[in-house]
Amino acid sequence: MGACVLRESIEGLSDSKKLTAKRREKLAAEIHEKAYCGLGWVSAAELDELGLSAALRKACREAVKAVQAQKPEFNEIIIDGTVNFLSDTPLGKYVSVLPKADALVPEVSAASIIAKVARDNYMIELAERFPGYGFEKHVGYGTALHRAALEDLGPCEEHRKSFRPVAELAHNVDAGHRGEDAAAKYLEGLGHKIRARNWKTKWCEIDIVSEKDDVLYFTEVKYRRMGGGLDAITQKKQEQMRFAAELYLKKFQNKSARLAAIAASGDNYQVTDFLVLE
Repeated sequence: MGACVLRESIEGLSDSKKLTAKRREKLAAEIHEKAYCGLGWVSAAELDELGLSAALRKACREAVKAVQAQKPEFNEIIIDGTVNFLSDTPLGKYVSVLPKADALVPEVSAASIIAKVARDNYMIELAERFPGYGFEKHVGYGTALHRAALEDLGPCEEHRKSFRPVAELAHNVDAGHRGEDAAAKYLEGLGHKIRARNWKTKWCEIDIVSEKDDVLYFTEVKYRRMGGGLDAITQKKQEQMRFAAELYLKKFQNKSARLAAIAASGDNYQVTDFLVLE
């Protein structure tokens, strides 16, 4: 979050969301030269612990404190929105809240610009530290690109656990593991000996490798709470399974092999279908 007290006027200040990235960067440099500026940061872990409202309050206070340390003169604090984040501090009596203030008040526009530029630069740093997530493109929003990266790579340390896509992914992973546990027990009940769980390479993964009557079974497990898991075993998925099985079989040239799929569903993770594909 940003805070600003302008020392002199700046041309072109507006709602940061309405400016191009290039224009924001140019204005941000000018703002830092011509204003008392402060930024307030809250880590992902703090946001998870505090919740959004308390985290915004903390960031606002840090930004204002950073400006105060430069000893500017001011007689009013305008906060964009409807919440006085300084209400229980000595500064609370100086606060006015104003929806869309970032488009109406130059100082608030300036604060929003330096905050957004700082956020974007931080996302570029994250993209370099955690390649593959596309932070420099989605800047933390839950876009299709971001969701796809989470599905592929899982969350990194900079992801909030309370961020809905991360929370949904954690829930789905947990449900998937329980479905695989149920599938493994089901196969053992049929006389299979489990050889591997979640066997993977950098190209592919096999949920369960089991053996029965000197035949290796490569089983894909699909859990759907309301059923229909086998619908996900498309022709393309079978080709991926076959590729993974061929890699695994390089260690066991003398073994016969079968591809299989198991569907589990419901809150009790009940196996509903077992299909040998080939």
